[in-house]
Amino acid sequence: MDTIHTEAGCSGGAEAVLRLQPNSSISITYDSQFGPHNDIMLLEIDEKLLPEILHQRVTLRGQPDEDAVLCTTSKTYAVKFVGTSNSVLLIPPSDKVSELFNNKDEKNTVVASVIKVAPGCMELVEVAPKLDKLKLLLSQNPYTFSEASKMDILEECEKTDLGLYRLEDLLDRCQASEDELKRGLQSLSAIEIDGCWRILDDEYKYAILNMLLHNVVLNDWSVDELDEDEVVNVLVADEFPANIARHCLRAHSEAVDVGGKCRWKLDERGVCVKLARGILKEGKMKLEVFMEEWGRKVPEGMRASLDFLEGEVLMEKIGMETRVYSFSVSDLPSSPVERFAVLFNERAKWEWKDLEPYVKDLRVPGLSAEGLLLKYTRRTQPTMDAEPVFSAR
Repeated sequence: MDTIHTEAGCSGGAEAVLRLQPNSSISITYDSQFGPHNDIMLLEIDEKLLPEILHQRVTLRGQPDEDAVLCTTSKTYAVKFVGTSNSVLLIPPSDKVSELFNNKDEKNTVVASVIKVAPGCMELVEVAPKLDKLKLLLSQNPYTFSEASKMDILEECEKTDLGLYRLEDLLDRCQASEDELKRGLQSLSAIEIDGCWRILDDEYKYAILNMLLHNVVLNDWSVDELDEDEVVNVLVADEFPANIARHCLRAHSEAVDVGGKCRWKLDERGVCVKLARGILKEGKMKLEVFMEEWGRKVPEGMRASLDFLEGEVLMEKIGMETRVYSFSVSDLPSSPVERFAVLFNERAKWEWKDLEPYVKDLRVPGLSAEGLLLKYTRRTQPTMDAEPVFSAR
């Protein structure tokens, strides 16, 4: 092999290797500091991630009992070690090469100093954020009726001990990017109270929604054109905090423009689902009894349709009787392997029309919905025109 000759003054660090021309070679030797250097790891990244890393816009997250993930501001990546059968030699820059080592041999030829032979490198694989822990943390201490007066006297240092978390606390504990975490907070209808993110206690949520709907009827308001200030003032008069009242209205409505003014239109499906959950919280009910009670609670201008309850309830036939019970997709794990385990524990076999609402929200980068079903289920179809049935693989 040819040995590259460099200009006078050129060192034997990584720069010399980077300057190699095609069909050229360079002599290498072990540096006096050669060793395992377990504190040095190789990381292979996609070029689009390079600016994020160079500008220190990434964070490694994970507790001691968790596999680490790398998060940018918007995405989450699993960090996986990939071994290699080739020898990967680490040669530091010239200013990092051991001062005790001469970077030229007896012929005054540049020699590259190797400090480590890497057995492989770490790779990044985009994954779905792990948000089940977010719900678990916020469920430790939901906001209740009795809390408004107590929160004012809590010291900052006491909040985490009581299961109260600021955004930075949640980012430190949950394996998700900041954007993904904020979307998770939104999906849980969480609200920031005194600097901490909270979810409302189920009884509290049900009570304030019922009071809102009661005032809609009492004041003859249109469910399609609610005035935010008017609604909040009435709920405050009913002894609900203004921030909670505003949150409740926005969580169950969408903003609409009415004559150049912002008004709020109640979300028909969302309201009906919340009312159905409240009715079914005690357990299974006969379908006709449930539908009658549900219809009574739904405000005028809305309809109680079973189509709204896809992914929220299951039905079972016992003889001639049909019973309905709460089984919400929002209460299921977000991890596919855990999700399918819960589903097949609930039912050994699922028809697709029943299964679809409980799996369509699953997201695994690089794996389609069909791929998920192939991986975690076994499909059977007795005849070509029969409904496919899915069971555990």
